[in-house]
Order: sequence, then structure tokens, then C-alpha cells
Amino acid sequence: MCKTCVYLRSLLLIIALHAAAFVSAADIELRSPNGKVGAVLTSEEGHWFLKVDYRDSEGSTELTKVSLGLSRSDQDFFGDLRLLKIGKPVQIKEEYTALHGKRTKRLNFGTEQVFSFENPSKAKMNVIVRAYNDGVVFRYEFPEKSGKYTVKDEFTTYTVQDSTLRWLQKFDLSNENLYALIKDGSVQRDWSYPALFKDKDKEAWFLIHEADLDRGYAGTKLVNFTDGNGFKVALPLDHEGEGDALPVIELPWKSPWRVIILGDLASIVESTLVEDVSKPSVISNTDWIKPGKVSWNYWSDNHGTRDYQTVKKFTDLAAEMDWPYTLFDWEWDAMQNGGNVEDAARYAVSKGVKPLIWYNSGMFKWITSTPVDRMKTHESRMKEFAWLKSLGFVGVKVDFFLSEKQYMIDYYLDILEDAAEMEMMVNFHGAIVPRGWTRTYPNLMTTEAVRGAEWYNNNPELTTTAPEHNSVMPFTRNVVGSMDYTPVTFSNSQYPHITSYGHELALSVVFESAFQHLADRPEAYRELPHAALSFLKEVPAAWDELVFLSGYPGRDVCLARQKGDKWYVGALNSGFRGKMIKVDFGFLEEGVSYKYCVITDGKHDKEFSTSYGVVTKGDSLEVETLPRGGFVISLKPLTALLDNQ
Repeated sequence: MCKTCVYLRSLLLIIALHAAAFVSAADIELRSPNGKVGAVLTSEEGHWFLKVDYRDSEGSTELTKVSLGLSRSDQDFFGDLRLLKIGKPVQIKEEYTALHGKRTKRLNFGTEQVFSFENPSKAKMNVIVRAYNDGVVFRYEFPEKSGKYTVKDEFTTYTVQDSTLRWLQKFDLSNENLYALIKDGSVQRDWSYPALFKDKDKEAWFLIHEADLDRGYAGTKLVNFTDGNGFKVALPLDHEGEGDALPVIELPWKSPWRVIILGDLASIVESTLVEDVSKPSVISNTDWIKPGKVSWNYWSDNHGTRDYQTVKKFTDLAAEMDWPYTLFDWEWDAMQNGGNVEDAARYAVSKGVKPLIWYNSGMFKWITSTPVDRMKTHESRMKEFAWLKSLGFVGVKVDFFLSEKQYMIDYYLDILEDAAEMEMMVNFHGAIVPRGWTRTYPNLMTTEAVRGAEWYNNNPELTTTAPEHNSVMPFTRNVVGSMDYTPVTFSNSQYPHITSYGHELALSVVFESAFQHLADRPEAYRELPHAALSFLKEVPAAWDELVFLSGYPGRDVCLARQKGDKWYVGALNSGFRGKMIKVDFGFLEEGVSYKYCVITDGKHDKEFSTSYGVVTKGDSLEVETLPRGGFVISLKPLTALLDNQ
């Protein structure tokens, strides 16, 4: 071989070795379209991490450092991973329309980069990373075309500074605990999603969740047992439901997205990132999917729907209030006192009200509320759905899932798919926190997974904790999907409220749920002053836009929501002192005057004060609230009002 050829081969080898060293050692930065959100891939001592940061006018803040890796039944993908290839950054830009939720027009807009690794056994794993203007998401991929394995563990761990503030909910399988503000890493246990964090000194926030969970994995949670400041993704434990705890995967395979929503508080509250990154709708005809308000008797009766006369009262309430739905809860199969469930369905339909109906998931022998097993198999579901449709029912509420193992994820999706085929809407209770399924299956209208108003019937705790709890939910649970809290209760059930009437009315705007179950007694609503009663008749259950105006978790919150040309503002004061809350109307359309109606706290907690006026985009208004109080504002364009006269 000639000397020149030898020289060229040597030079190429040196270049290749330098390139390999660069791929394995260099930090690679991926930034969002607006440049404010970044993820830096880096390695330390053979381990790979993502450093997630947020840039604002005060500079750049590293919010969390995320370790990467998985353990599979045949081998690990954690230490000693070699970075083989860095994909070119590509833009993700997808517009879609949501049938319900915080916003109608959605934009899935970010920058994606794929990093290809191999372990010492030459097995391949990709990490797919996206940077959005409101967060960072990443997922694992095994690209091989075949193979079936068990995932033994996931090593994804979000590490934060000890001084980072954190709002965390103790994990339980119903996801119905309270959030606690924790100021350091001293509290160590397992935690539910979503988990909210704040830099101690800056207005830099982030919320950890997961999205696009499908049949290929189990639901996960966070644990910080080993390190109080390291929140590790954890798979289900053996005792958490029946079946295998560890998920079985078939290649090629992609994990759910690990989601970090970040930025200021407006970025957190307004984000639709969990649904944006989930799979598009699999339902072609969605004309039958209609969000709306629902009358519901369980809260006030502390019982199911066993009394035909009670059903008639709540059906009449829905008809009077122009709410489209009423729910028959448990015990409907033992209905008596003048009629059975078929009579009740016919009565509802005759009043122009569409009935919804409750079912036990049938997954636990110790939960005996009937009917027990009509949702368990494809055959029984399809038979039941056909019977329900013949009576005019349009949706089901299925309760008691209490496991996030892979078999239960299959069960959720089986129900959604069969319900979609039969054009039935779905509400899950005793359930997993939303994982973006509403985008894929828009017939999923709402999910409980919250300590809601029914807890007033369980013990006296919510009486004192509700004011703070209610103003934490818009920053945590309700960020990631519809929340069936069953709000707006003015009277008392088993245990009393200490929230004001203004606070309760505001929940109809502050809390989002495509099926908004309004839970109080018919007489409690009928006795409301005209303005409050009219507001509850017209306030929507699904929205075109959401704007965060002000607030802080556990203290207060003020949100504006749009439907068509109308706007609705809801505000909560969770403090034990009265507070003036300022509303800036910068969200209104330029050049349009709006007539407003403010319904706020009166002289005492069971009284309203109502006022009217006209505002435009440049105006603001200060509204006084009582301790544990709140208010709503409805805004309608004056031109539209004049045109209707």
C-alpha cells in the first residue's frame, strides 16, 4: 500500500476516534422553539442525564437533573451506555382540535432529537427528547423488531436542590389524598402524579407527570426513599392489585412520555402538554361526544340512586337548569318507590335530559356494590351498552380500579374502546390520574382521582382542609386533565363547609371537567338569588381558552375561561382573612366593550353581593372576598347583547 494511502487511512481513523470521543463525552443541548426551555444531555461517570433548565429575564435556572435508564429481564440499559448517534433536531408542529378541556384549538409544537445508545452487550436503546415552550418530554425506545421482555425497573430519577419547594400528594391507589407543601428533602415516601416544584428564589416552576401510557406499560409513581431530593419513577408493587406487578413489553417498544411542564405559573396552569404528546384520536365520528353539566344525588343523599322519586327530583332539576345530563349512581339496580331503572330512564328522556349510569368495575371481590360484573368482559360490556342505548343512556361512570398495573391499563382502554364503538361516553372513578387518554379517546369525559366534595360525607377532615386544597388543584391535578370533583355545594351533607357561597360558586369556573357534576340538592340551587342561579344555568363545562390571571398554590387563584364570545372569571381566596383580588381584563378582545356581572361574597359567608358594569381590554377591577371566599364574573360583548334585543 502506498505511503499516501497509509497516511489517509491513519488520518481517517484518528478523525473517527475523535468523533466517537465527542459523541460519548460532549454535552448536547436541545432548546424549545422560543429558546426559554432547554434539555442538555450529559454523562457523568458512565451514567447519562438530562439537565432541564428555564431561561427568563433573570437568567437561566437548572430545575432538575434527570438520570436515565431501564432494567430489562435480559439486561440493563443504565451504566456504561455508549452514545452511538445524535439525530438531527427536527421540528414537531401539529395542530388539532379538542372536543373538551381547557382549550379547543391545540398546537403540539416543539423540537425533537433522538439519541441512540448501546449497552456493553451491543443491545440498542434510544432516548427521544422534545423541548416545548412549556416543558420537556422524553421517552425510551427499544428499536429492535422482535423480542418479549419484562421491565424490572426504571431508573429515571428527577433530582432537585434541597431548597426546592414541592407540593406532593401521598400515593394511594385512588389518588385522593391532599397535597402538602414540603420545603426540603426531609419527607421520604411514595408520591402520586403530578408533583409540583418551585425554585426557592425565582418564579421558576415545574410539574412532573407522564403521558401517552398505553398497553405496553404500567402506570408509575414517584419515590424518594433513597434520596429525599431524588424522585425516582417507580413501577407498581405486588400488593397493588391483582396480576403481575412488572410490565411485559414486546419490541419494538416505546415507553410513556416522561413529562416536565415548566416555566412561570401561567405556563403550568395553561399547559395542555400531557394531551399534546399523546396519540391522536382513534374515533373518527365524534358528533355524539358532548360535554355538559350533570345533576347528581349521591352527595346530598349519601346514598345511591335506589329511590325513583329521588331520580325524578334530580331529573327535574337538570331540566329546569338546562343541564343536559343526570347521573344514576350505585344501587340503581335495586330502584324502588314507584319505578325501576327503565322507568327512570324513560322519565329523564321525556324531560329532555340524557341519563348517565354507574357501574362497579368488578375487579375486586371485597367491593360488592352492584351491579358488579357487567363491565368486566368485552361480551358483557357490549351487551350492556346495547341495552343502555335502547333506554336512552349516553354514558357510564365506572368505579373502583385501584391498581395501575399493566392489566388494569388494558382494562381502562378496553372500556374506552368498546364504549367508543357503541357511542357511549365514559367517566372513571377510584381511578388513575389522567395520562393524556382524552386526546386518544375523546369519549373519556372526566376522571375522579381527586379528593372531591364527596369527602364531606366520609369524615370531618375536608371541612377544614377544603379551602386550601381547592386552590392547590388548579396548579396540580387539574393541570393534567378533567377532574370530577363534584363541586358547587351550598348546603351541607354529613359534615359542614367553611367555604363561602362565593367560593363554592367559583368552583364551577376554577375546576374543569367535561362532565361537571353539580352535587347539591335541588332546593339548594332553587333558593339561590337570581344572578347566581342564572350563572349556574349558563356556565359551560368545556372551554375555548384558559388564561391564568393570578394566584399561588394553597393561597388563592384567579382564572379566566372563554367560550365563544363570552368570558368567565373564577377566583378563590383560601386564606382565613378577607382579601381584595384584582382582575386585569387584558385577555379581552381589543376594541370591544363587555357588560360584566360580578357575583362575590356578601356580608357573611352564605350571602352574595352582585354588581354590574362595562369594561374593555385596558381596564381592571378589584373584587373583595371574605375569608375562604371567592367570586365569579361573567362578561358578554355589548354589541352581541344589543343585537339580541
